[in-house]
Amino acid sequence: MKNKLTSFLKQANSNEEVSGKEQKQPSKKIGFIVILGLVGILIMVISNLLKPEQEAQPVPYDDTQIEISEEAATQSMNGEVKELENELGEQLASMLNQMDGISETEVMINLEATSEQVYEKNRTTGQQTTDETDRNGGSRVVQDQTDDHQVVLYRQGDQETPLLVQTKQPEVRGVFIIGQGMESQSIKSQVIEAVSRVLDVPSHKISVMAKN
Repeated sequence: MKNKLTSFLKQANSNEEVSGKEQKQPSKKIGFIVILGLVGILIMVISNLLKPEQEAQPVPYDDTQIEISEEAATQSMNGEVKELENELGEQLASMLNQMDGISETEVMINLEATSEQVYEKNRTTGQQTTDETDRNGGSRVVQDQTDDHQVVLYRQGDQETPLLVQTKQPEVRGVFIIGQGMESQSIKSQVIEAVSRVLDVPSHKISVMAKN
């Protein structure tokens, strides 16, 4: 009986050891998988840190788009010049009709085809001095100066447009005035002087005629 009890206890202890080993094996496998996962994440982080940064790509300079923009600006400016001619003519005729002895005045003003547009420019200047010596021992100083101007461009949508800083009004090419009372030489002289001062135009560009 004693031998049977001893044999039973040994067998029970043996089963417990086997069961304990089986329980420990899954725990080791899970730990190994976790370590592999951490190593993979570490490799990804290091590769991202070592990856070279992409340089910013410069904005392409499209000459065609700039030419189209300048052409559209020129057409718009020509229309504005025509409106300015009509507006100045009406204002001048209204003022002349208020002068004593003058009535039914009509004025035609001819301006230059386009206004003068002034664009912002970057100016770069430089000076280089060089000492030269010839074979005979003579020396001379050579100075080289550079002066470069570049129009400033700014981004407007997908186009680059020159930066306009000033638009000068077109110069007056000629003025023609006709009205009642212009047959008097005295009145004609007064009209020419007044128009010359108002429009800042020389008197030889002003023509005054009497209306029938």
